[in-house]
Amino acid sequence: MKKILVLNGPNLNLLGQREPDVYGNSTLEDIEKYVKSELEQLKFSAKMDWFQSNSEGALIDKLHDTLKNPVDLIVINPGAYTHTSVALLDALKILTCRKVEVHISNTNTREDFRQQKVTSKSVDGVVEGFGIEGYLLAILSIFFKIS
Repeated sequence: MKKILVLNGPNLNLLGQREPDVYGNSTLEDIEKYVKSELEQLKFSAKMDWFQSNSEGALIDKLHDTLKNPVDLIVINPGAYTHTSVALLDALKILTCRKVEVHISNTNTREDFRQQKVTSKSVDGVVEGFGIEGYLLAILSIFFKIS
């Protein structure tokens, strides 16, 4: 059984309330239920740990935990830390498992500062602009070899 860690960064606990015109009306809980339901329909079983924090340190600690408790895949939506966090970049670089960054919106069509993605330099791929389906697409990437 595959082990997957899904990390969500700052302000993602407010999905469904925060800028619904950009991020939609789904909450993080809705996204988790949606992903689990879709994976069940695909007969894909995985042990999934979903974690959200507004604290950069808590996200880094969770990544460091995977050194002792390995996972097959990390799906991370670093939120605003995407554009600023060298600390998350470094924590992700240490890890050898597959890592996929997710963004609900297409950051390339938004403000200039959102187009700079510090953390993306340490992941195998980025899925963005597909709404909540991006989480499912990121998880399904475990079936494909990413160099």
